[in-house]
Amino acid sequence: MVVGAFPIAKLLYLGIRQMSKPVANRIKAGARRSEFFKNYICLPPAQLYHWIDMRTKMRMMGFRGSVIKPLNEEAAAELGAELLGEAIIFTVGGACMVLEYSRQATNSRRKEEELNQSITSLQTQLAELTLVTETLDTQLREVNRLLHSLPAPAQK
Repeated sequence: MVVGAFPIAKLLYLGIRQMSKPVANRIKAGARRSEFFKNYICLPPAQLYHWIDMRTKMRMMGFRGSVIKPLNEEAAAELGAELLGEAIIFTVGGACMVLEYSRQATNSRRKEEELNQSITSLQTQLAELTLVTETLDTQLREVNRLLHSLPAPAQK
């Protein structure tokens, strides 16, 4: 029974992605409690997201130029915390993808280098065997020439 190598790197990436969700939830909870996070990290993206979302919906329904009221602070903080959590999860997932791609590219390069070394080695061996064959062929011709140049034995 042949057992392949256990893909430990993929398991590690999956574990990191799974752990990013609780970490993101803790960061969201901290962002809701902290005034700094609430005012400078959560509220501006939440208000921008709300503005873009409402503007898009209003235009789809045919209302142009309508004034969009900003979210209240509590709703904006909640939306901002959700956006922050999703951004963290997305960033961790993207980083895992980049790392996996990098690992696969490194493995591919290593295999290609090994193949190139093998081909070079085979070409060197072929050149050496060709040289040996030519040397033996030359020696055989020399032996044949010497055999033909010997006088024929006298017949009784």
